[in-house]
Amino acid sequence: MKEKQVTVTNPLGVHARPAAMIVQTATRFKSEVSLVKDGRTVNGKSMLGVMTLAAEMGSVITIRAEGPDEAKAVDAITRVFEIRFGER
Repeated sequence: MKEKQVTVTNPLGVHARPAAMIVQTATRFKSEVSLVKDGRTVNGKSMLGVMTLAAEMGSVITIRAEGPDEAKAVDAITRVFEIRFGER
């Protein structure tokens, strides 16, 4: 299992568009992907799951992946957070 912590740095947090970006990225990989915030774990390939994290700016999220391409999955999703979902 591979995991990495990221911080939400865009002002609006993980709203619908960023959640869609996370899900679209996660579904490109065969590995199981989950996101963890405040002890709550959700399926990283589920739009509803990601939205229910209610991750506002400053939230720390752990990205977890387990499977044949887990490292690539975690790196790709980390990159989505690093580019701040394309927002300023």
